[in-house]
Amino acid sequence: MSMLGLWLVLSGAILVAAYITPGVRIRGFTTPLIVSFLLAVLNLILKPVLIILTLPINILTLGLFTLVINAFIILIIGKMVDSFKVDGFFWAVLYGIVLTIVTSFLRHLFEV
Repeated sequence: MSMLGLWLVLSGAILVAAYITPGVRIRGFTTPLIVSFLLAVLNLILKPVLIILTLPINILTLGLFTLVINAFIILIIGKMVDSFKVDGFFWAVLYGIVLTIVTSFLRHLFEV
């Protein structure tokens, strides 16, 4: 139940963060479920590779380059899912920050 609860919380966070961020649009009720699944898969497979490849610049920026990696992953998902649109790189960075905050709040609220 914990994995299902975490998936639903992430889906809700994706929906709330898209509502807060004007440069990101979601169409449909199943889109957050698809986006949360793809986000989990890409964070599991692609993100560690990108962090290792960009380790020197990540160290120089004290980890802030991770925001760029998160934005890149969000832009990839925006290209993969037709009903999830991101207007540009700045909106992807802002959406990543808002998504992190909303996910942390919802995980604490629902104790998942």
